[in-house]
Amino acid sequence: MPPDPSHLFATLTQARNALLAERNGAGHWEGELSTSALSTATAVVALHQVDAGKFADLIAGGHRWLIENQNADGGWGDTVKSASNVSTTLLCWSALNLADSQALPKVQAAEIRAERWIRDYVGSLNPRAIAEVVSARYGKDRTFSVPILMLCALCGRLGAKPRQAWKYVMPLPFELAVFPRRWFAAMRLPVVSYALPALIAIGHARFHLAPPWGIFRLIRSLAWPKASRLLAEIQPSSGGFLEAAPLTSFVTMALAAAGEKNHPVVAKAVDFLRASVRPDGSWPIDTNLSTWVTTLSVKALATKQGTIEDLTLSDRTTIRDWLLGQQYRERHPFTDAAPGGWAWTDLPGGVPDADDTPGALLALRLLADDASFDTCREAAERGIVWLLDLQNRDGGLPTFCRGWGALPFDRSSPDLTAHTLRAWDAWRADMPDPLRIRIAIAEEKARRFLRREQRTDGSWVPLWFGNQALKRDEENPTYGTAMVVKALRILEPRMDANECECLRNGDRWLLDNQNADGGWGAGHGTPSSIEETALALDALADSPDCPRESLELGAEWLASATRNGTDFPASPIGFYFAKLWYFERLYPLIWTVSALGTLAAADLSPSVER
Repeated sequence: MPPDPSHLFATLTQARNALLAERNGAGHWEGELSTSALSTATAVVALHQVDAGKFADLIAGGHRWLIENQNADGGWGDTVKSASNVSTTLLCWSALNLADSQALPKVQAAEIRAERWIRDYVGSLNPRAIAEVVSARYGKDRTFSVPILMLCALCGRLGAKPRQAWKYVMPLPFELAVFPRRWFAAMRLPVVSYALPALIAIGHARFHLAPPWGIFRLIRSLAWPKASRLLAEIQPSSGGFLEAAPLTSFVTMALAAAGEKNHPVVAKAVDFLRASVRPDGSWPIDTNLSTWVTTLSVKALATKQGTIEDLTLSDRTTIRDWLLGQQYRERHPFTDAAPGGWAWTDLPGGVPDADDTPGALLALRLLADDASFDTCREAAERGIVWLLDLQNRDGGLPTFCRGWGALPFDRSSPDLTAHTLRAWDAWRADMPDPLRIRIAIAEEKARRFLRREQRTDGSWVPLWFGNQALKRDEENPTYGTAMVVKALRILEPRMDANECECLRNGDRWLLDNQNADGGWGAGHGTPSSIEETALALDALADSPDCPRESLELGAEWLASATRNGTDFPASPIGFYFAKLWYFERLYPLIWTVSALGTLAAADLSPSVER
C-alpha cells in the first residue's frame, strides 16, 4: 500500500523545523560529535604524564567514565554505540592501570574483564604479541600504531622497565620534519599528512627513551631543536592539534615522557584538554564539525530551484558572511596548504580539506544574492583554484595534500572527487574563461578517475565513512555510491556513453541493495539506518530508472524510523582520522530533510509540495 503523501509531507515539515531549531546563537549549525572512549583514555594518560596531582579530578572523572562505559564483553569501542576493537580496548586498559583503585573500587574488575577480552583477541597479554597485533592492524601506516604502543608503554603494559617497553614502539624519523615541506610527499613519511605533530613529538620521545646507536643518534640529537620550534609553530592558538583530543594527547604525553613538560606546546595542549572535557568526564573525538554540518544543512534546506525559503534574508546573510570569513587567506602552517580552502570547523585547529571546501562552495552558491554575488564569486574562484591545484595526477581529489598517496588516508577518494565535481559545476559558468578551461580539463580527469574506481558490482567506496556491520572491511558503499551518483547525474549531459553506463550501474547497485524493510544499510542485509536510507533516497530520487515503489518504500521507512520527523537516532558511520568511528547527532536529521525534500521536488506524489 503506497504511503500517504500528506504523511510524508508532514514528516518533511517537522524535520525541517527541527533542523532550523538546531542553529546556535550565532545563526549557524554546530552539531554534537560522539563522546569517545579512545579520546578519554588518551586525555587521561596525557594529563597524568604532565601532573597527576594537579589534574587528579579530571583524571578520575575520565577513569570513572571508562569504567561505566565498558562494553559487556569487556572491551571498548570508539563510540558508545560501537563494538569493541583492539586499539581502543588496549588504550582504555592501559589508562586504567593509572587509576586509583581505592578511589575507584570498580577499576580492578574492569581491568580483569578487559584482560579477558584482550587474551581472546590477541592470544595473550605478552607485550610482543600485543605489538605484533597492533602493527599488523595498521600495516605500513604508523600514524596510529606507534602512538597506541607508546601509550601502552607509558602505562606499564609493555613491561616494567622503560627501555624494555619502548623497544616495541617503532622509531619515527622526526628529523625529516626539518626539511622543506614540499619534499614531504617524495620522502614517503611513515605517517599521513595530518600527523606531523605526532611524528615530531613521538619520534623525539622514542629517541629520548630508547636512543639508537651510531649516526642516527647524532642526527636526531641535532635535529630536535629545529623540530621542537616547528612543533610550536604549527600548534593552533586553541592548543588542540586538529581540534582533536587524541592527537593533542599523544603529542602531550610524548613530550612529557621525553622530559619536556615545560615545553610551550604542553601548556597550550593541557589548556585545550581542560577546556574540551565534557560534564560527564569524557572527551569527544573532536570539538565540532560546525562548518561541515552548516554547509550540509544549507544544501538540505535548498529547493531544486536553488532557493532557501526556510531561511530569512537576515539568516542567509549571517550564514554566508560566517562562511566567507572562514576561507583561509594565508598558507596553512600545519599542512602547508595554499590559501583558498575551508576546514570542517571555524576553530583554529581546523585544516582546509577537499570535502569542506566543495561543501562551502556549494553553500555559497545557494546563499549568494545580488548584493553579495561578486564577493561570493571571488571567494568561489579562490576555492576552485585551491581544489584544482590539489587534484592528484590520477584525477582524484585527496583530503589535504597533493601527492601523498603512499598511505590509505592520503589517497584520492571517490566521495571527495564527486563533491568537488559538484562544486566546480555549480560555479563554472561564472568563472573567467581561462579558469573555465581548467575546470573542464580537471572535470574530465576526475570523471575518468571515478570510472576507474567503480567496482565491478557498480558501487564506489568512500574514504571518510564506513559501516561497522561490514566486519570484513568496514566499508560503506552506500555512502560512496550515493555521493558519486548524485554528482554524475548533474554532469550527465556532457558525459560519454561509458560514463553514463557507470551512472546506471551505480543506480542499479543502490536499488539492488535496498533492504526488504524499505531502508538501506551499507549493503543488502545490513541493518537499515536513517543516514544511509536518506542518502540512497536522495541519490535515486531523480533517477529515471528507479521504480516509484522503491522510493515510496524508502520514504515510508524513513518516516517510521524518525517517528514522522521528530526523532533522529544517530549511527556511527563516520570515520575520523586513523579510521576511528564517530557519529554526529545532526547527520540523520540533515540527510532526512535533504532526502524528503528531493523526493518532494521529484514529485513522489502529486500531493507532496516543495
